[in-house]
Amino acid sequence: MPGILVAGTTSDAGKSVVTTGLCRALSRRGIKVAPFKAQNMSNNSMVCAEPGGAGVEIGRAQWVQALAARATPEPAMNPVLLKPGSDQRSHVVLMGRPWGAVSSSDWLEGRRALASAAHAAFDDLASRFDVVVAEGAGSPAEINLRAGDYVNMGLARHAGLPTVVVGDIDRGGVFAAFLGTVALLSPEDQALLAGFIVNKFRGDPALLAPGLRDLERVCGRRIYGTLPWHPDVWLDSEDALDLQGRRSKGDGTHRVAVIRLPRISNFTDVDALGLEPDLDVVFVSDPRALGDADLVVLPGTRATIADLQWLRSRGLDRALLAHAAAGKPLLGICGGFQMLGRIIRDPDGVEGPVTEVSGLGLLDVTTTFGADKVLRLPEGIGLGVPASGYEIHHGRITRGPDTIEFLGGARAGQVYGTMWHGSLEGDALRSAFLQQTLGLAASGVSFPAARERRLDLLGDLVERHLDVDSMLALIREGPPAGLPFLPPGAP
Repeated sequence: MPGILVAGTTSDAGKSVVTTGLCRALSRRGIKVAPFKAQNMSNNSMVCAEPGGAGVEIGRAQWVQALAARATPEPAMNPVLLKPGSDQRSHVVLMGRPWGAVSSSDWLEGRRALASAAHAAFDDLASRFDVVVAEGAGSPAEINLRAGDYVNMGLARHAGLPTVVVGDIDRGGVFAAFLGTVALLSPEDQALLAGFIVNKFRGDPALLAPGLRDLERVCGRRIYGTLPWHPDVWLDSEDALDLQGRRSKGDGTHRVAVIRLPRISNFTDVDALGLEPDLDVVFVSDPRALGDADLVVLPGTRATIADLQWLRSRGLDRALLAHAAAGKPLLGICGGFQMLGRIIRDPDGVEGPVTEVSGLGLLDVTTTFGADKVLRLPEGIGLGVPASGYEIHHGRITRGPDTIEFLGGARAGQVYGTMWHGSLEGDALRSAFLQQTLGLAASGVSFPAARERRLDLLGDLVERHLDVDSMLALIREGPPAGLPFLPPGAP
């Protein structure tokens, strides 16, 4: 029983939620389960350790799904990771390591070159786990990409995977989206598409039932369940569709403004701040929004020099300098930290044609980009307490002689810069940082415990609202025979 493909009518339809919840639900049943996504496009990634201490990089969503499955994250779970560098070009991470780049002009050919490695990774997982829960990307009905597809029906065809399609009913049009998804697939692809899952339903299920019955009749495929909308469903986001902030419900809150850089990466760094009861976390791109901020965070970016130029073009550089001059705390993480330094050099053109720019000059550090990417899982002491995180960067920093070290970076007064992503997920470090910068007492909030509760909640929702027994039968037995063909099929 190799696995199942969880596809979606659109991006952000709920594929990650269903995949993660199913991983947790199956692991509770004693099944050795692994998540898989053949190709992920995201600037949110995570470092995994390999034997010998080397670091490798996979998509953040698959890392979290591995936690849900109670499995050790590894590069085979996300063999191809695309990290957008511009609107038309993406950097490729293959099996955890830098591989090269693909552009829109060589997209199909580039996908073909990566397909064999992705399918080999799936086969490897299938040989070592009882079940592989594979997450698709975008929609399987993207007919312009089908020829080079190895993530959706291309993967399903490779492994004979039964496929379920998730649709977000909260957006509207979900019945048409389900029908249209099936009807745009070839007969061979349609033969693998076994049914549907409705996501984010609000209201009385009795009102939905007639539509579901009609859908099953028209499509000849069953509904495997309806997941309700739930306010506490919150996963580490894999793309910039979820930059809505984390609003506090408490009184007397402190406002945290996170700069929404055009090529923002690893913005999950601020998720832990969003759980603090006295913090109101918002993403901003207007300098006026920094005026009443108590703490400003300059996050990571896939293109440090270009985003620094964008920062200046909007006047955000002056707002950041004014914030720091007022003695208010400012935290830069990875690329954001590098912007706070004196000089950024790129002699080898790692990021582009600009070889040197001046930073904001708030920290006495110089950054020099190199071709080799640093992937590490550092541990140490920060602000007098144990700290840890992960590093993903091309930039090497040089601190001035009188600079105070801070988590692989530097600090001066209330300006902090670190190369360590994820450090605020450590409860002790986060508490010490908030006490030192905002005078807040420890809240007692545990981020690791909160993440585990979210994963358990997803497992609970899947068990309660999806027919997991029937999905297991689907995994064991494969797609039902005789699934009807819906015209017109693929063009």
